[in-house]
Amino acid sequence: MNVLIIPEDFRKDQYLLQPIVAALLSHLGKPRAKVTVLKDPLLGGVARALDFQQLKPIIERYRGMVDVFLLCVDRDGEQSRRLRLGNLESQARAILPENRIFLAENAWQELEVWALAGLDLPKEWAWRDIRAERDPKERYFKPIAERRGLLDEPGEGRRTLGIEAAKRYAKIRQRCPEDIQALEGRIETACASR
Repeated sequence: MNVLIIPEDFRKDQYLLQPIVAALLSHLGKPRAKVTVLKDPLLGGVARALDFQQLKPIIERYRGMVDVFLLCVDRDGEQSRRLRLGNLESQARAILPENRIFLAENAWQELEVWALAGLDLPKEWAWRDIRAERDPKERYFKPIAERRGLLDEPGEGRRTLGIEAAKRYAKIRQRCPEDIQALEGRIETACASR
């Protein structure tokens, strides 16, 4: 199975998405899935990632090589984001062969929360506060990367923390049922119907 992750901006997101999605697929019994993060073109933000006119050429370019397209964006506090992602999925289905899948998911609130979910966090932090925070990247992720001396590495700590979190995928899925467990179920259902 070839999976292409389409991030809103690969420059940092790739370091979280690749290991965590690979761990998700392994959990679903697909440990040999080839997981690639799209780097060309650089979408450069959520507005472009949610624009089907930007996604269509990507889908058309890779539809012969990719089994599952997975658009992953931040929710950013937008209650209607899931509806918008559903619309993109419908548009993609219209141009994809039946044996190809396009799924779109938003992290609750940001992708960095998925990594935080798999880490040992400072005792003074409550998970419900992290999950409710509108800007967890600034409030929680950056401070933990800074405490660990990782801000100068590629992705400002995302490479190390993404790999570390992915190794504890069971913890991520337990802490993130609204997005990670939902995505698992959607991938499992889509693959079963192929």
